[in-house]
Amino acid sequence: MHITAKILGHDSIATTQTYVAVYDHDVIEHHRAYIARRRALRPSQEYREPTDSEWDEFLGHFAQRKLELGTCGRAYGTGCQHEHACIRCPMLRPDPAQRERLQIIIASLDERIAEATQRGWLGEVDGLRTSLAAAEQKLTQMQRTATNLGMPSFPLRPKAAQES
Repeated sequence: MHITAKILGHDSIATTQTYVAVYDHDVIEHHRAYIARRRALRPSQEYREPTDSEWDEFLGHFAQRKLELGTCGRAYGTGCQHEHACIRCPMLRPDPAQRERLQIIIASLDERIAEATQRGWLGEVDGLRTSLAAAEQKLTQMQRTATNLGMPSFPLRPKAAQES
C-alpha cells in the first residue's frame, strides 16, 4: 500500500486507501502465497521438527542472556565477541533495577585506575578507562530507560464551567 501511495504521489496513505479496496481475505491469501513462494526457495530441512538437543540448545541460549546488569541482546547462535566483558558490549541492555550495582562497579573502576596509575601500569589504565567510559554510558542508558512519567492528570473544571 505504501509503495502505491509513493508511486501515486500521495502524502497520506489514507488518500491511497480511498482509491484501493483491500479486504482481509485478500491480504491473508497474498501473505499465504508469499510464504509458499519463500518456502519453495528454501531447503526443506529448514522446516523439520528440531531434535530435543537442538531445542534444549535454543532454550539454553535465552537462559544465558540474563546477566548481572541486564540482558544480552546477542542473536541466537552467535558467540560473544567481547570475551564476556559485558560492561563494554553494546549488546548489553541494562536493567534499571541494577543501577546501584553499576554505581559500585564504577567506583571500583575509579579505584583500580588510581592504583594502576600509581604503579605505572599504563596498559591497565587504558583498558580500565575504556571500561569506565562504557559503564558510565550504561548508567546514562539506565537513567533514560528508568524514567517514570506517571499517569497524566487533568485539572477539574470549575463548577460554573461545567454547567455552561
